[in-house]
Formats: sequence, structure tokens, C-alpha cells
Amino acid sequence: MISSSLVMMAVAMAATGLAGGVIAGLLGVGGGIVVVPILDTVLGLLGVDPAIRMHVAVATSLATIIPTSISSSRAHRAKGAVDADLTRRWGAAILLGAVAGTLIASHVQSVVLSAVFAVVAFLVAAKMLLPLDHVTLADDVPGGIAAQAMPVAIGATSTMMGIGGGTLSVPILTLLNYPIHRAVGTAALFGLLISIPGTIGYIIGGWGDPRLPMGSLGYVNAIGFLLIAPMTWISAPWGAALAHRLSKRQLGVAFGIFLLIVAARMAWRVATS
Repeated sequence: MISSSLVMMAVAMAATGLAGGVIAGLLGVGGGIVVVPILDTVLGLLGVDPAIRMHVAVATSLATIIPTSISSSRAHRAKGAVDADLTRRWGAAILLGAVAGTLIASHVQSVVLSAVFAVVAFLVAAKMLLPLDHVTLADDVPGGIAAQAMPVAIGATSTMMGIGGGTLSVPILTLLNYPIHRAVGTAALFGLLISIPGTIGYIIGGWGDPRLPMGSLGYVNAIGFLLIAPMTWISAPWGAALAHRLSKRQLGVAFGIFLLIVAARMAWRVATS
């Protein structure tokens, strides 16, 4: 017989996917920047220990990004939007950063992950709300060993937040005067380099923890993985349809406000922990 707690868990995960899909479709974003804060709230309502709640949210989000990144990167590659040269220059560093970020996240308290998410969400929100579309910091993507710090930071921060490659790499690349469409396409491949080692690391890091919710493989919740991704895929067109009724600036403001709310909530958790 299926227990009521299992049904509740499944319904909560499906609802997370539906809500995440609508917001992602509406605001033109995807992955953990939407799913993680929703999933963190849902896990709290389900009574998951606050000490590991963000770990489960981040790890499960990364797992759901794997199939999305595979599909997205293949589509962008077919259109010639994946930069093979930049992938060679940044790929290994992003992978290294993803492994490092997962190792760090597995050994810190959940409040640290909340703090990282709050800071980055606030910075991205500021970029969306302020008129910075035409601001650049360089004429081209820099080279050399020192420049590898950027992709390492992208990989590490992304695995600590449960997000794919686009949320950080696209705005950074556009600030370096990189074409937006190639930035988006290449970031989809970066998402794969982030999500696969991140997911494996979180499975190993959380294996056997008695505080984990049911259906978990390490910090990755298998129920969430199986339900969030398809529900997001189903509901994203609903948000996209609504998005066409708004201007680009209105969408940017909406996303910025959403992230400010998320950042404030995460900051409050940090302050009250």
C-alpha cells in the first residue's frame, strides 16, 4: 500500500515542477534559479531538517538539469551556437570548479548555501532591474591562466546553488562583449559539465544521512528528479504564453523582483539561523 507521506511527497514535487515551469517560461530562465527556492520551501513544509534542506534542494535541482542540458546543448549545437573554442578554453576549468563546489557544499551547513544563493540572486536581480544591457567590461573574453578563475568560479558557485550554466556564464560573457546567442548556446553545454559531476558528488556526499527525506539517493531526491523535470516541461509553455503579453523590459523587471524576493528570503534564513 502506498503511504500517505509518499503521496504527499509526490504531489509536492509535481507542484514544484509545475510552479517552476510557469515561472521559467514566463521569465525566460530555467534550472535551479527558479526550482531551488521553491523546492526549499516545499521541503520545509514537508518537515525536512533545515540543516540539510538546501542540500537536498540544490542536489535535486542539479539532477533535473542533466536531461535539460543534454537536450538544450544538442539543439544549440545543431544551430551552430555552441562555441567549440570557448568550450575548450573554459570546459576543464568549469568542470574543476563544479567538483570543488560540490566538495565544499557537502561539508558546510545549509545556511552557507542559502547565503551563496542570496548573494548571487541579489547580483543577478540588480543586473535585471538596472539599465545595464549595453555595459561591457572588456572587448573580448580574456585568455591566459589567470582568466581561468572565472570559469572555475562559475562551476563552483553553480553547484553550490543548484543552477546550470546560463544564470552566471551568460551575464558574465555578455559583460565581456560576447554575442548573446553564442553565450546562451555555449552555456547550455556548460550546464552539462556542471550538473553531472555536481549530481554525482551530492549523491556520494549525502549517502546514508538519516535525516534525508524518503526516496533520496544521497542528497538527490529521486522522487523530485522523476517528477520535477517533466512537470516543468509541461508547464513552461503556459508561462511562455503569458510572457508574450509583456514587453522585454517588463519581463526583466518581473524576474528582478522575483530574485529580490528570493534573495531576501534566503538572507532572512541566514540572519535567523
